[in-house]
Amino acid sequence: MNKIVFTEEFCSPENLFPFTLTRQIQDIRIGVLTIREKWEQLLGLPSFDKQEDDYKDQERALIIDDAINDDILYLIHGNIIPTPKLAKQVKKLKPGEFISVPGQAGLVYCICREQIVHKERIRVEKAVKLTAEYKEVKYPWDIFGLNAWAIQQDVEWLKKNRKLQAPSDTNKLINAEEIYIEKGAIVEHCFLNATDGPIYIGKGATVMEGAMLRGPLAIGEGAIIKMGSKIYGATTIGPYCSAGGEIKNSVFFGYSNKAHDGYLGDAVIGEWCNMGAGTSCSNVKNNASTIAVYTPNGPVPVGLKCGVLMGDYTRTAINTSINSGTVIGVSCNVFGNGLTPKYIPSFSWGSEGIKRYELDRALEHIENWKKLKQQTLTTAESVILKHIFDHY
Repeated sequence: MNKIVFTEEFCSPENLFPFTLTRQIQDIRIGVLTIREKWEQLLGLPSFDKQEDDYKDQERALIIDDAINDDILYLIHGNIIPTPKLAKQVKKLKPGEFISVPGQAGLVYCICREQIVHKERIRVEKAVKLTAEYKEVKYPWDIFGLNAWAIQQDVEWLKKNRKLQAPSDTNKLINAEEIYIEKGAIVEHCFLNATDGPIYIGKGATVMEGAMLRGPLAIGEGAIIKMGSKIYGATTIGPYCSAGGEIKNSVFFGYSNKAHDGYLGDAVIGEWCNMGAGTSCSNVKNNASTIAVYTPNGPVPVGLKCGVLMGDYTRTAINTSINSGTVIGVSCNVFGNGLTPKYIPSFSWGSEGIKRYELDRALEHIENWKKLKQQTLTTAESVILKHIFDHY
């Protein structure tokens, strides 16, 4: 069986903090799908992860020379967002060939057992020049910065391969031919404007009456958009999220909630987050100067607009005011007066005179939140969270 094997080598996953604390780069959602899902669907192959011998190795992690057998493997950098044209070029690769980009390491390698020199060493001999478009996710702000492009790419594939239904006549539509609603979604008495890009609504999603949606926009399977919501492109509301209030150019990975009034713009929200009623986020400084964002290697200037970058399992209290360019780690309980600090470490309790969240309590509270969506905290998640607690 041919396989995709993702690797983070040469991808600098630490630059995608805090989202790569809890996941591999290829499991980042951008557009409608995760990077992993895009490759799987475009190549029609199952995917695995190259074993990195770290705390994020899970069941699908494999050692290449042990697992290759008689298979052909496509070794792919986890931060590469594919296009149909790139996938087509990959399918033409023969064992020993790789797609090259001038001035960079190869992007995709095609290997079989003959290319295994010895453990963890692979020899490929023939470079194939890249002829297709692709994008790389290098920093967290690339996730919302590339989201309009990614939504368009995903919709081009999905509209041909998913079962769609006609929008209800109760809705007001602009550029209706660019509005795609999967069977089983409920969308009634809403305003949908696809002039600036497509609107894609997944199966089982509910868009309540009075919602005002502008593309490019992706609403994932089982997501709920509350009454009167105002959502601008380019935004992704991931699977089983709840969204309300005013949202612009933001990406929710999945299972997270911003269900009430408050503004969110130019932001990335991880999984299993909850933003209390009235939580608002600044995405522009009052003096309209460049926003610098925390990274583990020091602050990086990112431009005039950047909201919050919120790690998985984090929650904010009602009426929380989040500073522009704020980075919040994993499993934080954020509350306090005034604007938040620009950086809140993982497992923080509060945002003024920050205290440490006790691990047992944090896991208990995560389990409580997951039960609300008929999910449970897995052993693998607990192992990852304990490692983050102990080392970050």
